[in-house]
Amino acid sequence: MAEQPRPLIGINVDLIPQSKTTRAHLRLNLGYMDAILRVGGLPILMPPYGRDRDIESFLDRVDGFVLSGGLDLDPRRYNQTMHPSVALTPERREDSDRLLVRHLFDRQMPLLGIGMGMQLMNVYAGGSMYVHLPEEMPKSMPHFDATCNGPHRHLANVLPNTRLEEIYGGVELLVPSCHHQAVKTPAEGFRICATAPDGVIEAIEWTDPAWFAFGLQWHPEAECASALDLQLLECFVQSAARHSSPMALAS
Repeated sequence: MAEQPRPLIGINVDLIPQSKTTRAHLRLNLGYMDAILRVGGLPILMPPYGRDRDIESFLDRVDGFVLSGGLDLDPRRYNQTMHPSVALTPERREDSDRLLVRHLFDRQMPLLGIGMGMQLMNVYAGGSMYVHLPEEMPKSMPHFDATCNGPHRHLANVLPNTRLEEIYGGVELLVPSCHHQAVKTPAEGFRICATAPDGVIEAIEWTDPAWFAFGLQWHPEAECASALDLQLLECFVQSAARHSSPMALAS
C-alpha cells in the first residue's frame, strides 16, 4: 500500500537587507522547519515574491501555511502612529506578506500565524494592534526581555469554549514570548482564545470551524515550547492533509 503523501506546509521567510558587511539574504529560524517535520508535515520555504501571480503559483502547491514571526509591522500602514521603539520589517517583506495574507484568506487554507504573523492576520481583517505595550498598557507584565538570548517565558490562559481549549485543554500555559506589539482589537471573524494574566491577547482563532486559522503571540516552534504546542501543530498539519485531499481527487 502506497504511503500517504505528507502535507506540504508553506512558511514565509525573513529578508535581511544588504548592509556594509553583508549581502541581502533570506533567513528563517530552524525551529519552524523542525517543528513542522516533527508533526508529519513537509516544510516548503517561500521567499518574499511580491507579485500576485508568483504567490498564487506557490500556494497552488502547498496544503497549509505558517506565517512566521519577524520584526515589527509598520503601524502607519494600519492608520496608527509610529513609535521610536518600532524595528521595522523590511519593506519588501511586508509588501509581500500583505499580498500573501490576502490570498490565504481568499483560499481559506489552513493557517497558523505566529508572532508578527498573528498581528498581520488581524490587521488585514480589520483589527487593531498595540504599537508599544509598555506605554499603551503600562501595567502589563514583561512580554520581552532584551537581556536574554531566547524568548521570554510567561503564563497564558486558554479561554473556555474555544477551539484552542479543545486542543490544549482548559490549562494555564507557560509560553515562550518575545514581543512589544500585540493585538488590541480582534478583527471581525476572530475571537480571543488565550490571554496573559495582564489581559494581553495571546491567541486568536477564526470563529467558523470550517477554516483552521489560528494566531499565536507565543512561539510553538521554540525549543522551550511545551508538548501541548506540538498538539496544536499536529492538528494544523492534519487540517492541511484534509485540505489537500479534495485537491488531489480533483487532479
